[in-house]
Amino acid sequence: QEKMLRTWIQYNRPSEPNFTHAGLLLAFGLHEHLRVLTMTDAYRYLSQEHDITTLGLLLGLATSHRGTMHPAISKMLYFHVPSRHPSSTPELELPTLLQSAAVMGIGLLYEGSAHALTMKILLGEIGRRSGGDNVLEREGYAVAAGSALGFVALGRGSDAFGFMDTFLDRLFEYIGSKEVYHEKFLNATIAADDQSGNTGQMMDGSQINVDVTAPGAIIALALIFLKAESEEIAARLSIPDTHFDLQYVRPDFVMLRIIARNLILWSRIQPSIDWIGSQIPETIKVGVFSMSEEAIDCDEFDAEALFQAYINIVTGACIAIGLKYAGSRNGDAQELLYSYTVHFLNEIKHVSVQTPSILPKGLLQYVDRGTLELCLHLIALSLSVVMAGSGQLQTFRLLRYLRGRSSAEGQVNYGLQMAVSLAIGFLFLGGGTHSFSTSNSAIAALLITLYPRLPTGPNDNRCHLQAFRHLYVIATEPRRVQTVDVDTGLPVYCPLEVTVAETEYYDETNYCDVTPCLLPERSVLKNVRVCGPRYWPQLIKITPEDKPWWRSGDKTDPDPFNGGVLYIKRKVGSCSYSDDPIGCQSLLSRAMHEVCDTPSTSCSTQLNRASHSSFRVDQLVSTFSANPSLIAFAKLCCESWKDRSNGNFQDFCSQVLYECMSKDRPSLLQVYISFYTIVESMWEHLKIGQFPFYDSLFPSSLKVALAYSGALVDGRISSGGIIQATFLESLVKRVDNIFAELPNLKANFVRYLGTGKWPDAQSDAVLLSWYLQWYSIPPPLVVASTVEKIKRRAPTGVSMLPLLRLLLPTTHLVGLMEIEKLQMMPMRS
Repeated sequence: QEKMLRTWIQYNRPSEPNFTHAGLLLAFGLHEHLRVLTMTDAYRYLSQEHDITTLGLLLGLATSHRGTMHPAISKMLYFHVPSRHPSSTPELELPTLLQSAAVMGIGLLYEGSAHALTMKILLGEIGRRSGGDNVLEREGYAVAAGSALGFVALGRGSDAFGFMDTFLDRLFEYIGSKEVYHEKFLNATIAADDQSGNTGQMMDGSQINVDVTAPGAIIALALIFLKAESEEIAARLSIPDTHFDLQYVRPDFVMLRIIARNLILWSRIQPSIDWIGSQIPETIKVGVFSMSEEAIDCDEFDAEALFQAYINIVTGACIAIGLKYAGSRNGDAQELLYSYTVHFLNEIKHVSVQTPSILPKGLLQYVDRGTLELCLHLIALSLSVVMAGSGQLQTFRLLRYLRGRSSAEGQVNYGLQMAVSLAIGFLFLGGGTHSFSTSNSAIAALLITLYPRLPTGPNDNRCHLQAFRHLYVIATEPRRVQTVDVDTGLPVYCPLEVTVAETEYYDETNYCDVTPCLLPERSVLKNVRVCGPRYWPQLIKITPEDKPWWRSGDKTDPDPFNGGVLYIKRKVGSCSYSDDPIGCQSLLSRAMHEVCDTPSTSCSTQLNRASHSSFRVDQLVSTFSANPSLIAFAKLCCESWKDRSNGNFQDFCSQVLYECMSKDRPSLLQVYISFYTIVESMWEHLKIGQFPFYDSLFPSSLKVALAYSGALVDGRISSGGIIQATFLESLVKRVDNIFAELPNLKANFVRYLGTGKWPDAQSDAVLLSWYLQWYSIPPPLVVASTVEKIKRRAPTGVSMLPLLRLLLPTTHLVGLMEIEKLQMMPMRS
């Protein structure tokens, strides 16, 4: 997919603005395709005065230029924030949704820059009432300002800028914290902001309207200190732990605080029931479980406040787990979130649950059904974030059940249906080719997407602008790898062994998957190995980097997974997994026996069955290999020689053919046939007593092959076997038998050691040279010198074999035994 062209976007602009083209602009912007637009093009869209088109354009341009601080786009965004207009500027009536989109666009444009002036402006916007007539949407405006502030100082923590203490005090004032460390400076800053803006702060007298400002301030703190492991900030985001404090903190704010605390203490998030239990204050935990078992009187305190806080804490912890393990397909996180989803669903409508309940009994008695439905769908949404792109069947069945519920089975409204649809989209993200990252930008985008306040209708932007739900696109990255057969160019299944590098959270681990599959994040992946018996092994070592795998249309990245394609080569004699899922058709040895018949079958029966066969061995070979030497060998040795009486040679040919096809080494045919024919010819000539001249290098070649095979067995060579060890062992045994049965060889050997003379007959001389090479017997002078040394020191009647072994280490044991037999014989002719 190439980048969108400016002319293509212009030619597809409708004559009358509509919602469809506005959504298209937002989609292009989220994929960074609006970089091609000029400011003139943007002005043409703005001059149409269509609110939704303007919204899509503002967010799209800001996302396309994310982190660039583009001055022209910055001016355009600030133009849609009335509080930043000079006092002499005529008052403009801008809808709140455009102001919210512009503020969020500023955050995206200045992402990660920690620009001091921008942060100060956005901090003031959290507590400033949005312009326009619809003051009911001011909470959504505050959330947008807080999210934008978090984007500007994303993950910077205390290093954002110098006056961080007063900055934090201001944020905690917006949250409603009782702790103020720099009250004097804070009051002066508030007064200055009151005079500089043309809209008032959201205060009742001197008090801040916490119900409006708290969500945005909490999100800002969570993003600024994302993964900072700051105990101090996490402690100030306290959870009410007394019955009195529960009366003054909204339950949904408790959920936001839990999410923010755990995003700050990122490394401590664990996918376990015990970790979720540790997030619940002891007062709430004891009170909830005591009341569910009717152990105490509920008139002593507010039971509804206890249960509301409990389920919001549990839901916030589940959302934190979903963000921590986003796109990881972690099995523990999946099982935990699935269990909580099912148990929440069981509280609303009884379903079969096979595990003991992990929630207190009777939640519906103390908590309204709408809150339970909200928590249920938020946990289901977190589950889909963990399993993003996997299409896991169990999760899909759960979401399909939630999607198909009627109003009679639950409180189904627009927001809940939107959450389920979003969850299904996450589960099949990019058609199974994309998943979520856990980088700072990705976590921030997912947090805004999963903001735990669902709308009541399509036009409900009171608490959260619905266009922000699409920012999850920032967190997506293509991670699918597809193996392609290099010969056919077709996608194939192939098992992969994936190694995840050691981190501070877990040790180095390996797991297997079958392509097409999703790879882990690039920051944790160490190597990928092509395994399985059907394809040639391939090891790809990867340097962990904190960046996406690849981008669509990016052909400059040298990464081996550029475009998500890994080319592999199939071994000859094996079928692909799609053609042969269980491996029956790839067993060539079985196919050979079916065509060539078993050795126990008589020759006449073989010919009879071959005549009725619909195909021959060469046809079978041609289906697996196009090598002409293999096909010709199959025709000659397995078909043309079927009428010969020697069935052993035909069996040997079929086995050698299988060996060469399975290892894709046709050159081994000559090696196997040479060794086999020389040894068998020696055996045949032994029977008739005639020994023609042979290549004297045969024993040396065979010994080299034996030494190489021995090194493989001993582990001195890790890989690279050429000839089967069993075949070499059978050759050694056959050669030993031949030397033991040869006539005149012993007499010629004795005479050679005594006088150093070779036999007169050429054939006898060749056989003696083979014998000496095979057993590595040294020259006669060396043997005589060694025997004399042993006789001077060894007592009479004691075996000389140990000393011979010590002095002649390269000589074979059979040769040493023959030398020992000759020790008492006179060394003369």
